[in-house]
Amino acid sequence: MGIERGVTDPGLVLAEEPAVPPPAARVSGAPLRPLLTTLLPIVAALLVSGAILYSVGVDPLAYYAVVVRRALLSPHGLEETITRMAPLLLLGASLIVSFRAGLWNLGVDGQFLLGAVAAAALGPALITVAPDWLTLLACMAAGMLAAALWSLLPGLLRAYEGVNEIITTLMMNFLGVSLCNVLVKLVFIDPTTTTPITRTLPVPDRLPRLFGTTVNIGVIIALAVLIGAHLVMTRTAWGLRLRVLGANPRAARHAGFRVERLIVATIAISAALAGLAGAVIVTGTLGSVRAEWNPAYGLTIIPLVFLARMNGWAVIGFVFLFAMLSIGAEAASITLGVPHYYNFLLVGLLLIFLALVEYLDTRRRQHVG
Repeated sequence: MGIERGVTDPGLVLAEEPAVPPPAARVSGAPLRPLLTTLLPIVAALLVSGAILYSVGVDPLAYYAVVVRRALLSPHGLEETITRMAPLLLLGASLIVSFRAGLWNLGVDGQFLLGAVAAAALGPALITVAPDWLTLLACMAAGMLAAALWSLLPGLLRAYEGVNEIITTLMMNFLGVSLCNVLVKLVFIDPTTTTPITRTLPVPDRLPRLFGTTVNIGVIIALAVLIGAHLVMTRTAWGLRLRVLGANPRAARHAGFRVERLIVATIAISAALAGLAGAVIVTGTLGSVRAEWNPAYGLTIIPLVFLARMNGWAVIGFVFLFAMLSIGAEAASITLGVPHYYNFLLVGLLLIFLALVEYLDTRRRQHVG
């Protein structure tokens, strides 16, 4: 007795016709595909940047050797690399939260600076009347609060008026950077110096250092926050709501989610983490904020987050790579005469090749399907 293909009775098992996944499913499930699509942009960017160095008379192998020797093999350089990671990891956590929810918070640099200025303004004043631990916690809370409040306008406009958050966060970014300069020069300036700089938090009162090195516990805080953000976004009901919001806002609304509140809360939390990054770099390393200071970490971290596929664990590796390149580039600029900002060209190439590889991979899967 034969069984025809048109039979839909779930009780019947077609043992002689094992289920074979469609080609597209086999391709998308290939374990090597995410690894290849991540490594290819890196290799391509390194090769192209090496070719650019060679074209201007610099030995690319010598350049990369200086970078690795200074930032990885030197004990002091390795400590600097790990210290540089702290604000970058926190900014990575900030972007993971917003990007997974489908919200483009591109104002992280302004939020970062506002958090840094808030911590620099509060720390030196509070340390004279409060214990160290309370001062450091208060500085971090102040940095997070300042950045979160600054993000309310873009969040409210996006949630209730539908205004594109890319435009509003970028506009608030420029305003935030300018506001920080004004605050440093006119409000929080150190009266004992003619340099436009805030008062300095004494070195003994900053974040404790680890194992007698120059690395402070800001790195531990950043790692904990990043991993926590990753777990919240991937393992909790609230994270699932944000992912649904990012995938299909209309479906989220039909599911009964309070979409407006989710949007405002997500942008505020993302901004708060960026403000925490600024507070950590002040309370752990700098101790003060100078006018016109802007390391522009925010827009730099975006391609790294995309390379990591918004995975917190992978962000750690890419942040370490970028921190190593940043520290090593400073030594290479002296040793080989290469401008210290050359690593930004490398980051730009990473972003270009990431987009190209993603495009080609998508086209290939569509063709196979």
